[in-house]
Amino acid sequence: MTTLCIGNNRTEEMVGDLTGMSPLAQRFAGCGAQRMLWWAEDGDVLVLPWGPDPGFLAYVTGLTGVRAESLAFVVPPPGAEGTEILTGDRLADPVFRAELRRVLDGRPLHRVLAISPNGAVAELAGALGAEHAMPGHAFAAQGGNALVNSKAAFRALAAGTGVAIPPGTVAGSLAAVEAAVEGLLAQGHSVMVKVEYQAGGFGNEILSRAEQVAAVGAERVVPLADRAAVAGYVAERWDWLTGGRGQRVVVERYFADSAPLYAEFVIGDREVVLSGCGEMVMRPVVAGEITPPVTPDPAVRAELVEQGARLAEALRVLGYRGTVSADAVLTPKGEIFFHETNGRLTGSSHLYDVLFGRLLRAEHRDTRTILELAGLEVPSFAEALAALDRAGLAFDPVTGTGVVFSCDFGRADGSVMYCVIAEDAAAARATEIRLLALFAE
Repeated sequence: MTTLCIGNNRTEEMVGDLTGMSPLAQRFAGCGAQRMLWWAEDGDVLVLPWGPDPGFLAYVTGLTGVRAESLAFVVPPPGAEGTEILTGDRLADPVFRAELRRVLDGRPLHRVLAISPNGAVAELAGALGAEHAMPGHAFAAQGGNALVNSKAAFRALAAGTGVAIPPGTVAGSLAAVEAAVEGLLAQGHSVMVKVEYQAGGFGNEILSRAEQVAAVGAERVVPLADRAAVAGYVAERWDWLTGGRGQRVVVERYFADSAPLYAEFVIGDREVVLSGCGEMVMRPVVAGEITPPVTPDPAVRAELVEQGARLAEALRVLGYRGTVSADAVLTPKGEIFFHETNGRLTGSSHLYDVLFGRLLRAEHRDTRTILELAGLEVPSFAEALAALDRAGLAFDPVTGTGVVFSCDFGRADGSVMYCVIAEDAAAARATEIRLLALFAE
């Protein structure tokens, strides 16, 4: 049985207007799409923005035990945005579809697994006569993925299901945004404004009046001394705030010094199953994570999972199927506030589905911590692997510890994303220090 794996790592349902992405951002996204290799099993077909690097393919399949020669790769012709990301027009290309049908001939297709299970993927599944292979096809075909990933729709979903959200509102006009921002600032609070469709904190800005706050979860902090300054900011940033296409704007209270948490679930036809939960590392936007989370105590973690599951169940009833992450913050006062859902394979999904699920032995899965971070500059992927081996840091399936390079960003900036797997958080940080020292020069 064959799974069709689709590496559409950036879509409009995730980040809004794709024409606004810089060439470098697109290249990073294309590198991230190669993580679909972690999900591949013998005989699968993968649709990627470009063909996999042989070295990274050999590394991943060497760890997962998949026969690399059994996999088939189909790369669509360039689209309006070029070759770095899998846009809808590339998935709709007739030459690509003809080639995909040829490759699938003789391979019984039982599952369509996309990073973003959006309308373009649903349309492709329909064209292949494979609606049955895509869970939640009917929902996705009607644009449902945009609903699951909308930061504005999220607030309505959470409020309606009794899940705690930061004080704030969703606004659709200059006057409404200005009033909402000023209302929170006048109460002595800092404010987070959010673009409806973005990811990783890149669509967020923090607005502050008197208190000094650090930019955590946003790219910058903007000081606004009075109502006139608020009006000027909103007017100046209106096109950015609305995604350049009249989207709604989320305005909510910003809680400084909070711990960013998430709980991830898989939503099926009949139930919601917890994959795991973790704590994000911000520099100042998302740079990685640690799972299980280190900040919350067991009671807080239980609340995180319970409220996250309530959100996931609401999405199940609506018809969404697949992975969803419910993101929250834990304030210094011990309060949990949820602020978005991400309906897709996230930057955490491979940790649970593959590293915990396939690389670790059963006896290690409940006793290991994973610290994953991006941005480790290396001479080359091959040289980095050799250095890991020489230093004795490479992942060892017998002990269930060591370092895994989960993504190769060499094509973008010469870096890798690394996962340190250890007995606990302290051991993970100790191994990370050794890893960073290895490439310090």
